[in-house]
Amino acid sequence: MSLDPIPPRRRRRAFDWSTAAIAAIAFAAAAAVYWRDGAEHFLAILSGDLMLFGEMLPKVLAGCLIGAFVTLLLPRELVARWVGNESGFTGLAVAALFGFILPGGPITIYPVACAFLAMGADAGAVVAFITSWTLIGYTRALVWELPFFGSDFVIWRIVEALPLPILAGLLARIAVRAGLARMGDRA
Repeated sequence: MSLDPIPPRRRRRAFDWSTAAIAAIAFAAAAAVYWRDGAEHFLAILSGDLMLFGEMLPKVLAGCLIGAFVTLLLPRELVARWVGNESGFTGLAVAALFGFILPGGPITIYPVACAFLAMGADAGAVVAFITSWTLIGYTRALVWELPFFGSDFVIWRIVEALPLPILAGLLARIAVRAGLARMGDRA
């Protein structure tokens, strides 16, 4: 059992260009509503948005805690071996299987995916995980699709979607390797 040092975490800024772009769009929309509909309508929308923020914040925090606890509960070596850079096709299949069986919404799935990345999973496996959860997650099929569309539709939809997480994972691996090769050429 090797005890490889933990790679340093990439420093993330709380305010970057994407946050600035979203903030600019939000402020522009708020100004347009205020100008078009007046202060009363603007304040009604703002209070509704603040209430939604207050309702979502505990869920987002819980999802982040789940992601943090996953990094503490699962051995890093196990994650790196099963879904790491050298895991090959098997790693993509394992990640897709976990995406299929894990319940929850995006507030729990994305922090878990981030935790897998932090623990040594490669980008292809994480993309396969998220794509599988999005396309063939069993909870949505049981709760929403079966009652509305019936079993024939759900079975065929899942069968047709099965190769897509693997394909997305392979494409992500190719893109990451091409990006790393470009970065290596610049150095």
